[in-house]
Amino acid sequence: MNSPDLPTQFARTHRYAFGVPRGFTVSRDGARVLFVRSTAGDDPVSRLWLYEVGAEAREEGESVNGAERMLVDPLALGASGPVPEAERVRRERAREASQGVVSFATDDYARVVAFAVSGTLWTVRTDGGAPRRISTPGPVVDPRPSPDGSLIAYVSRGALRVVGADGTGDRALAEPEGEEVTYGLADHVAAESMDRHRAFWWSPDGDALLVARVDTARVQRWWLSDPERPEQPPRSVPYPAAGTDNAETTLHILRTDGSRVAVRTPSKASERTRDGDGPTWTDTVFDYVLRASWDAHGPLVTLQTRDQRTACVLAVDPKSGECGPVDEQHESPWLDLVPGTPTRLANGTPLLHRLVDPDTAGLRAGSTQTPPGLQVRGVLAVTGDRVWLTASDEPTEVHVWSWPVTGAADGPVRTAAPVRLSQGPGVHTAAVGGDTVVLDSKTPDGHSVTVLRDGRPVGRITVLSEEPVVSPEPRHLALGERAVRGMLFLPSWHEEGSGKLPVLLSPYAGPTVQLVTHARAWWTVVAQWFAEQGFAVLVADGRGTPGRGRAWEHEVYGDQLTPALDDQVDAVRAAAELVPDLDLERVGIRGWSFGGYLAAGAVLHRPDVFHAAVAGAAPSDMRLYDTHWKERFLGHPDVQPAHYERCSLVAHAHRLSRPLMLVHGLSDDNVLPVHTLRLSSALLAAGRPHTVLPLPGASHMVAREDVAANLLNLELDFLKKSLNA
Repeated sequence: MNSPDLPTQFARTHRYAFGVPRGFTVSRDGARVLFVRSTAGDDPVSRLWLYEVGAEAREEGESVNGAERMLVDPLALGASGPVPEAERVRRERAREASQGVVSFATDDYARVVAFAVSGTLWTVRTDGGAPRRISTPGPVVDPRPSPDGSLIAYVSRGALRVVGADGTGDRALAEPEGEEVTYGLADHVAAESMDRHRAFWWSPDGDALLVARVDTARVQRWWLSDPERPEQPPRSVPYPAAGTDNAETTLHILRTDGSRVAVRTPSKASERTRDGDGPTWTDTVFDYVLRASWDAHGPLVTLQTRDQRTACVLAVDPKSGECGPVDEQHESPWLDLVPGTPTRLANGTPLLHRLVDPDTAGLRAGSTQTPPGLQVRGVLAVTGDRVWLTASDEPTEVHVWSWPVTGAADGPVRTAAPVRLSQGPGVHTAAVGGDTVVLDSKTPDGHSVTVLRDGRPVGRITVLSEEPVVSPEPRHLALGERAVRGMLFLPSWHEEGSGKLPVLLSPYAGPTVQLVTHARAWWTVVAQWFAEQGFAVLVADGRGTPGRGRAWEHEVYGDQLTPALDDQVDAVRAAAELVPDLDLERVGIRGWSFGGYLAAGAVLHRPDVFHAAVAGAAPSDMRLYDTHWKERFLGHPDVQPAHYERCSLVAHAHRLSRPLMLVHGLSDDNVLPVHTLRLSSALLAAGRPHTVLPLPGASHMVAREDVAANLLNLELDFLKKSLNA
């Protein structure tokens, strides 16, 4: 039952995420689709579901959802107990708040499914039969079947193990040599900042795995404790802050017969001179394993240098571990990362991310490339003679495209123009297998999932999320000289010219995240709710955000604050020119993570524009954030300290002259609480009044229902009082 109270509904549904199908896996032949979803919009327990393509029930000529079938209800398994620490960390990096079956993996044809519940390994067959518990010597993390489904690989206590799908033959292929070593688990920066959540990959024949070994011995240790539970010891977090040592990641071929070979990757890229007027810091050591995979042509590995301006793609000989160069790319001030790349076409031709003109990120296969102006967001799949990708020809929309590619092995590659599959404004993505496409669409009207076969809709997968009690009605704008994309939300009851409205900016406005799109999302619902309380709410994506081209994203190098803040100032002033009811004498700003950083920076540096701020989980001292993320935008803090000083909130705490509320989860291991504590300490030392709201037990995502609901109300109360609204 929907609650008329939006904060309560927002929290109860975990930002309207419960009941949403996700994690789609399509079998190689396109016959089966697996996904997880809870049974209602307020149900936090995810179940495993099967959609059988071709089994759609028909009623009066229309497709209905007769093909959906629940495979696993975790509540019926009798599995209970704590989630293993490694799994808890994995879920935190993935921002996973659900319970039950939150992830799974299958064989190539999706006949065998493996998953873990409370550290216990389970399998289930899609062709019938009850879930089967597989006995293991320890708690299980990230189980994955071999391509033929005969074996299951998993991680337990840092060891990479395999067991037969029938439950026999459990054995370790690699065990950690020390407490700081793990096999098969992604390290912090890989999962948090590189979007690489995996650390082992099966060979197509199922007789070997490519496995990452991570050693965090040289990584500094930070300690997190829960002040609400002083009887519990603090936990150690290996966190490589900017300028400090990263984890050492090496790759190994582990064979199921117990033999192994080390992958002999190069230690550094070719020496380079400084790039003209570009960054002054150069570090050519290959410090990062960006991507890895194993296809019919062998393992493919991508390494990146510490300065993030060079990436090397390597083909690995699985017998000897020797590597051969496939591609090397160099770009300044940093090399952009595109999900799903690099990969290979069926004939072995590398499919690479490339600039197809000075400002367009596209794809190149051989001598052919995607057209200029089509900003490629990611590669979804390569099936037969087609590449499936997401891309934008309008910054506020993301669509699914099919790019026909043909060519025999070692022959020329021929392509036709990409064809857009998704229709209508929105943010679309897809999962693909065989001739089946699962089109996942978020539009202004809501969320839908359509199953297509041979390009024709054959059914839908049900979305069970609750309908928000507030319906967002944004006005899309292009603001100021730079045409900053924005959305303006006004109260539904407001009549133009009837009076001035206090203004509330609610941005993220940071790298890799785009809020201003033609799609309904939780942040658009929250923006409309604040509007209904009497605000004009503006959400704007400035420089540094994705979708607007290479130059737009790279303009924040060396200074992540000034360009982003200038664009928020320009946006609110331009919006007030278009809508005179906006009261520029009462302007507040709120945000979380980078948005919180921007909110605090706004009242520190531009009190002439911003009169109050709520800053949640704000990274106030950039030296305290992780290496891969911060060094990408600011360089090395020992070589370019001015970049970090310029962007530090702590260094400018004495400038505060406006009301500021700082909010932080005390169990946040992404933006650690030290950020807010040091900023508050500096404000106190400078005699600057401010409000601090600590959230005991909360991580970077506030999951507890009562805390999440009341936080919105507390923000509203603070902003109303501060702005006399």
